[in-house]
Amino acid sequence: MPKDKLTPMKKILTFALLLVLQFVVAQPKNLIEDNKEYRKKINKDFYNKEKTPLPAVDLYSFKGLPYFPIEAAFLVTAKFTRTPAEAPFMMKTTTDRTPIYIKYGHVSFSLEGKNFVLNVYQNIDFMAAAEERNLLFIPFTDLTNGKETYGGGRYLDLETPKSAEIYLDFNKAYNPYCAYNEKYSCPIPPKENHMEIRVAAGMKKYRE
Repeated sequence: MPKDKLTPMKKILTFALLLVLQFVVAQPKNLIEDNKEYRKKINKDFYNKEKTPLPAVDLYSFKGLPYFPIEAAFLVTAKFTRTPAEAPFMMKTTTDRTPIYIKYGHVSFSLEGKNFVLNVYQNIDFMAAAEERNLLFIPFTDLTNGKETYGGGRYLDLETPKSAEIYLDFNKAYNPYCAYNEKYSCPIPPKENHMEIRVAAGMKKYRE
């Protein structure tokens, strides 16, 4: 019996399905490799005596930072909205230091069926620095804090967006340096940046 021939429409649908499947397979692979390289670099910096935030006693026994498994679900597509009329303000930190920040914009996205809006900030001192002028950050808290992750919240770094659609990879959420050493002064995530879900991605708590 002759094989059924594919109609032009079936060919188009089949090709589209193959593209979707290829993307679904390729995306986690790229995501995993990218995050593995990222984590490798962070660990390398922590081993470096000139860069590490670890006290000497901890550096001696350091065997790498603890992380959640890398999950594609925590790479989200977000809408970035610039807010250019914001006034500078003094951000609270874990010490008496009050660095000047400005709200650069906000990102809106969905994660685990819930909608979120997180503020994006820029350090005023970075605006005049050639290497840091495009550096933004998102300090946030979630339901893992104090249990699985550092109690003071975590951060995401972000370069100045070039379009309204950006990607946020919570697999790269990291602890502030004061999670490892009390001599550091770290910005405290504003209450507006709390996520009422368990963000089981990125760095875990360093000490149990």
